[in-house]
Amino acid sequence: MPVLTFIDKAKIDITVPEAYLKGKRRLTPAEISVLTDNLNSSEDPEWKNVYVDDDRFGFDPTLIKNSTFSGFVVLGRIWPAMLKYHDLELRTGIYNSKLRDVVTGNDNAIHNTAIDNYHIGSRIMLFNIQELSCTNHSKFGNGILKEGEPESNRIDIAVSNENGGRAVLPFEKMIPADAYIWSRYRDDNVLMERLKVITEAEYPKTLNTFGIIEDDAVIKNTTLIKDAKIGACAYIKGAFKIKNVTILSSSDEVSQIGEGVELVNGIVGYGCHIFYQAVAVRFVIGRNCQLKYGARLLNSVLGDNSTVSCCELLNNLIFPFHEQHHNSSFLIATTVLGQSNIAAGATIGSNHNSRSPDGEIIAGRGFWPGLSSSFKHNSRFASFVLIAKGSYQYELDIEYPFALVAQGESPDSPVHIIPAWWFMYDMFAIVRNKYKFSARDKRIQKIQHIETDPFAPDTMQEVEDAIDRLIDLTAENLSELAPERAEKADTPEKLRQAGKDFLHSKEAQSFTLHDNICQKKYGSIIYKPGNAYKMYRKIIKYFCTKTIVDFCSDNGFETVTEEVIEKIRKIPLYTDWENAGGQVIPQKKLNELFKKIKEGKINSWQEVHSFYDECQAHYTEYKAGYSLYLLERLYSAKIEDFPAAIYKDIIKDVTVISNDMYESSVSSREKDFTDYYRCMTYRNKNEMNAVLGTISDCGFLHTLKEDTETFNNRLKTVFSGMIQKK
Repeated sequence: MPVLTFIDKAKIDITVPEAYLKGKRRLTPAEISVLTDNLNSSEDPEWKNVYVDDDRFGFDPTLIKNSTFSGFVVLGRIWPAMLKYHDLELRTGIYNSKLRDVVTGNDNAIHNTAIDNYHIGSRIMLFNIQELSCTNHSKFGNGILKEGEPESNRIDIAVSNENGGRAVLPFEKMIPADAYIWSRYRDDNVLMERLKVITEAEYPKTLNTFGIIEDDAVIKNTTLIKDAKIGACAYIKGAFKIKNVTILSSSDEVSQIGEGVELVNGIVGYGCHIFYQAVAVRFVIGRNCQLKYGARLLNSVLGDNSTVSCCELLNNLIFPFHEQHHNSSFLIATTVLGQSNIAAGATIGSNHNSRSPDGEIIAGRGFWPGLSSSFKHNSRFASFVLIAKGSYQYELDIEYPFALVAQGESPDSPVHIIPAWWFMYDMFAIVRNKYKFSARDKRIQKIQHIETDPFAPDTMQEVEDAIDRLIDLTAENLSELAPERAEKADTPEKLRQAGKDFLHSKEAQSFTLHDNICQKKYGSIIYKPGNAYKMYRKIIKYFCTKTIVDFCSDNGFETVTEEVIEKIRKIPLYTDWENAGGQVIPQKKLNELFKKIKEGKINSWQEVHSFYDECQAHYTEYKAGYSLYLLERLYSAKIEDFPAAIYKDIIKDVTVISNDMYESSVSSREKDFTDYYRCMTYRNKNEMNAVLGTISDCGFLHTLKEDTETFNNRLKTVFSGMIQKK
C-alpha cells in the first residue's frame, strides 16, 4: 500500500551541482512574478532552485506556463521560436509540465510532460509524455552493477541456450563478434571473467546517474520512458514502455521507435526502426535493423542489417543480415551465423527432445529453412544450406555446404541431401548473394565487419571437409560401386585413393551414398555425390585464383611471379577459420586475442574492436596464404613446381567456371520470364513485362557481366607470368 508522507517546506534544502551553473543565473523578482502569474510553481517558494541562461536574450518567462519545478532545474536558452518535425509544430518553452532535477539545453519545446532526473540537449521536442524519469542507479541496459547492488540485480542476455549457460552481459558498444566470443568459449574461465571485468570498467558505479536525451530528439504521445539514454535525432512516437534502455541514434543514422512498442533491458543500435507493437526484452539490436508488426525478441542479440517482423525469437545469437518476417515462424536457442532467411511456419528448436530446455542449434551463413520446416535440438548446419518443407523428427548434422536437404519418404527414413545444390541448380541466387547484401548495408559506421561473399575461407574449409567426407564414404562403399577398383586397394590409404579416383571418373554419375552422421537414427542419402565432388573442387579452384588475383591487384603486382609467391609464403598461414559475428577471422588470431585479454594487454572493448580491425586490414593477405595452400593441395604439388600445363589448366578451368557462374545466373533468372507456370497469370507478355520488368532490367546481371569480363581478363594476365617463366 502507498505510504503518505507530509513535506515540511521549512526543511527543504536544494543543492545545485556547481558543474551545471556556468553561464547561468537565478531568476529576477520580475521573472518570478511573470512565472507565478502564468500558474507556475516551485518547490522552493523563493525559486532559488531554478537557474536560467545568463545571456541577454537567454530567457523569456512568458514561455513557461502551468508548470511545476522541484529539486533543481537548470534551463538553457528559452526564447520565442517554433520547432517542427513532420506534422508536429511546437512553440519553444515549457507548458503543462513537471520538472524535477532537470538540466536542459537551448531552444527546447516541452509540452505536457513529467520529467524527473534528466539532462536533455538542445532543440528537443517533448509532447504528451506521461512519465520521463530516471533512477540514480540506472544502467541504460548495460549489464553492470552500481555500488552496493547484489549480483541478483545484474541483467544478462541468455543467448543460444535457454539455461543461461552462454549468457553474455550487454553493453552499449557490443557487436555480434563480442557476443560470439563470449558465448562460445565458455570453457575458458579466465577469459570469461576478464570479459566481465572489462565490461564493468566501461561504466561508473556511482549512484548519481541521470537520464539523457541528446540534441534534436523528438518524443511524443508516449506512456513511459524510464532509465533511458536516447541518442541525437531519435524519433519516438506512441511507444508504450521504454525502460532501462539505450537508444543509439545520430543525424546520419536516425533511430525511430513507434506505436505500441515495449523495450525493456537492452540496447538499440544506430539507424534502427522499431514499430507496431514490437516487444524486446533483454536484448542487443545491431545497426540498421527493423523490428516491427508485433515481433517479440527476448534474450537475444540481433546482428546489423536484420529485419524481424511478426515472429517470435527467444534466446538467440543472430549474426548480420537475418530475415524473418512471418507470423508463424519461431526461433529458439540458436546461433545463426548470418545472411539467413526464416520462412513462414518454420519452428526451429521449438520442440524439446530431452527432459530439460538445454538444447541448441547452430547454423552457418546463408541458413534458409523452407516453409513449415521444424527441427529438433541439437542440430547443426553448414553454410548456405537450403532445407525443404518438413517436420524433421530427429537431430540433424548437415556438414555439406551449399546443400539442399529434404525429408525422406516418411519421417522415419533417411533425409535426402544434394551437396553443392545451389551451384548446380540456382546459380543466380548464390552468386547474387554478395551483391544483394552489400547493397542492403546502409550503415554509416561499419564497426562489425561482415563477409558477404559465399566464396570465403569459412565456407572453403567446410567445402574441404565435405570433399573429404565424400571421398571417405565412396571408399567405404567402393566394393559395391566399383569392385574391381576395391580389389586392387590392399591398404586403407590405397582404398581412399581409389575412392577419390572413382569420384574423378566418368563412372561417378548416377550413384548415391548413405551418410549416417547427417540424421540421428536414420542417417541420410547423398544424391549426386560425384557431381558434388567435382563442383566442390571447382568452387575451391575459383576461390583460390580469385583471391590471388585480388591480392595482386591490391598490391600492384601485374602478374604472379616466383617473387610474388615468395611474398605470399611469408604471410602467416591460417587454415582454421571462424565466423565471429560476421567477420571471418583465423582461429589462431582469435586465440591471440584471448591471450592478450587474459594477460591484461587488452583492457577495453574498444581495444578488442581495434584487434578486429587489424585482422580485417590483413584479411586479403591471410586469404592469399590460405588460397596458395588450398591450390597446392588441389594439385598435390608446390605451386613453384606446377608445369605450364597446370597454369593453362587453371586459367581455362576457372574461366569456364566464371563464365558458367554468369551464364547459369542468367539461365536461372530467365526461368522467371519463360516458365509456363510463371507466365500463365498474365494476359500477354506486355502485361508481364509491365508487372515484372524484363531480364534486361536486372541491374545485378549487368554488374555480374562486367565483373566476369574484368575477372577473366585479369586472370589471364596474372597467371601469364608463370606460364612464360615455364
